[in-house]
Amino acid sequence: MNWVVVTALLLPGFAFAQACCAGGSALTPGRLQLHEDAAVGLSLKFNDLEGSFDSRRRFLANPRGAHELGFEQDLFATVRAFEHAQFTFLVPFVQTVRWVPSVSDVGGGLGDMNMAARYDFFGAGQHAIIPGIAALAGLTLPSGRPPETSRRPLATDATGAGMFQVNLGLALEQTFGPFVVNLSGLIALRTRREVNGLSSQLGPQLTALAALGYTFENEAALVLSASYAGETDSFINDTRVMNSGRAQTTLALTGTLPLGDAWRLQGGVNCVLPISGLGQNQTAGPGFTVTLIRAWL
Repeated sequence: MNWVVVTALLLPGFAFAQACCAGGSALTPGRLQLHEDAAVGLSLKFNDLEGSFDSRRRFLANPRGAHELGFEQDLFATVRAFEHAQFTFLVPFVQTVRWVPSVSDVGGGLGDMNMAARYDFFGAGQHAIIPGIAALAGLTLPSGRPPETSRRPLATDATGAGMFQVNLGLALEQTFGPFVVNLSGLIALRTRREVNGLSSQLGPQLTALAALGYTFENEAALVLSASYAGETDSFINDTRVMNSGRAQTTLALTGTLPLGDAWRLQGGVNCVLPISGLGQNQTAGPGFTVTLIRAWL
């Protein structure tokens, strides 16, 4: 799931290539750097859910004795099909640990697989005024177990949303010496699904992301990003369910460290901000990610 990023008159093109590709890949692990033709990687994710937002956007901490931990392992592969196009396929495995005062539960399994594409019309730093412009597209497949088919007492084996999701977006990216700036927007559309004889459909989701990155001389990079994802009310049997929309605001600090020409290590911390007004009908809390990538030039 995802995206980062001038003034070509100030520094030579090679320096801009380093800033743009290292900074961009720090934000989006599956993204190829300019000199790479393919890459495979493994991401390990952890989230500590401290509470949730209600329908009135108030953050409510977990009740005493109740908590949830989330784990995920993502296997992904990216290939460059043309000079400016790249395609990524991701397979997630999801586990959840959940407990309440009288019951604890552990479950997991295959999550919803994702296919994504990126086409760069212009590269960051190629023009002093025109930023890098990229079209983004993705398709999420309902390969995970939806909540209504759970077999566990606290539904910890629910690993998917049970629907197809199409993502379309645009990314603007530009370099300023060693700095890279990214502004991205995505819209997600979901298909209908049948749940206990009722037709349900989530509303469209809009995501906006802003990121600032810095690339060091050894091609290591740090990126600070902020994103907001919000969706409209859902529908049951074509009737709008008031105050059922969802939203969350996330801050993240990520970095990448090259391990020779073929390998790189990426990682970071993130937090869905547990602040009233910044979310709706979603969980919130901190997390971290570690990713190991093998690339081919």
